[in-house]
Amino acid sequence: MFEYALVFIFPFMMIFSSFSDLFSMNISNKVSLILIAGFVVLALAIGMDTQTLLMHFATFALVLTVGFVLFALNIIGGGDAKLAASTALWLGWAHTGPYILLASFIGGLLTLLILKFRSGLVPEKLNKLEWVLRLHDNKNGAPYGIALGMAALFIYPSTPWMEQVIALTI
Repeated sequence: MFEYALVFIFPFMMIFSSFSDLFSMNISNKVSLILIAGFVVLALAIGMDTQTLLMHFATFALVLTVGFVLFALNIIGGGDAKLAASTALWLGWAHTGPYILLASFIGGLLTLLILKFRSGLVPEKLNKLEWVLRLHDNKNGAPYGIALGMAALFIYPSTPWMEQVIALTI
C-alpha cells in the first residue's frame, strides 16, 4: 500500500500542476503544500536519515531562493518558483541539476511552440475557449509549469524513491 503513495503522489501532483498551469495560467499554493507534506510523511515513513532529509530541505531552500529572485525580476511566475522548489525537495541535490536543465530545455521548446501559436489566428473551433485565448494572448507568459512537470516526470523514475518502491515490491 505504501509503495502506491510513492508511485502516485508526486507524479499526480506534477500532472495536476501542468494542466492547472495550461488551463488557468496558475499553480495553486496547495500543490506545493501537498508536495512538501507528502515528502515529509514519506521521507519519515521510509526512514530517511537526518542528514539526507536536511540536504533535501537545503536543496528546496536554494531553489526557492533562486526562484523568488527570478520572480522578482519578472522572469518566472511565483507558482513556478514554488513548484520548482517543492519538486527539488523530492528530487534532492543529486537530481535537481538534471531536473533544472531538462525543464529549461522543455521550457524553451514550449515557448517556441507558444510563440508559433501566437503568431497566427486562433482556429475558429477554439476561439470560444477561454484558456486557448489566454494562451494565445501575447500579454501572458508561457505556462512553464508544464515544462517543470514534464521534466520532473522524466527524472523521478531515477530517484531513490523508485528504488524504495522496487524494494517494497520484491
